[in-house]
Amino acid sequence: MPDATPGAGRLLHRTWWRARDYAAVLRWQALGLMSRVDPEHLRHPERPVGPPVVLLPGVYESWHFLLPIATFLHGRGVRVHVLPHLRSNRRPVPHAAQVLGRYLVDHDLRGVVVVAHSKGGLIGKLAMVREDPDGRIDSMIAVNTPFSGSVHARWFLAPAVRAFIPSNATIVALARERSVNARITSVHSAWDPHIPAGSALDGAQNVVLSTPGHFRPLADPALDALLLERLLSPGAAAGPG
Repeated sequence: MPDATPGAGRLLHRTWWRARDYAAVLRWQALGLMSRVDPEHLRHPERPVGPPVVLLPGVYESWHFLLPIATFLHGRGVRVHVLPHLRSNRRPVPHAAQVLGRYLVDHDLRGVVVVAHSKGGLIGKLAMVREDPDGRIDSMIAVNTPFSGSVHARWFLAPAVRAFIPSNATIVALARERSVNARITSVHSAWDPHIPAGSALDGAQNVVLSTPGHFRPLADPALDALLLERLLSPGAAAGPG
């Protein structure tokens, strides 16, 4: 759990947490590149249970980056859908939201739970607002999503990162849109070096994880437990998909 140690002690802790965060990124990216998992396989577990899940990765992350979550859920009977067409997820959020909306219609998915990381949460929320007129998305669990943007984005030249500047039109529009917030669970770490303002979302259920960082919380056992509770509890609807 991040502590309140002042001065040099806090800096040392955060430097260590940041190093472990990026080490996790390199490991997961490498595992994803080596993976031969077929998305079709993930959609068809041996004994399907619960609602269908669509995974949305963050910027510069292909669907393989969330493969540990995909295999974890698939192994427990969840039908997991991924969006290879997003590639490394560098296109604008509105474009990705349209891709998600079309996918839901093309595969006739209903009662969907979106599980997203970082930028993926912005994509999911925009899809819920603009690209889901049939109400196919039931809810979303977003991990470390910059719902209010990130001031750090100003330091970058890449458009894919500058899209997170707090004054970006999409960020501003999504912050004003509160109609779907009650259907969103924003899961975030107490300290995220990429999102200094945090990921708390007004009107949503906000859950704070003990694991610090932007990426490592994806492997927090508390996140696994939350996913299973939401997806496999007796009240979880089993939609087509």
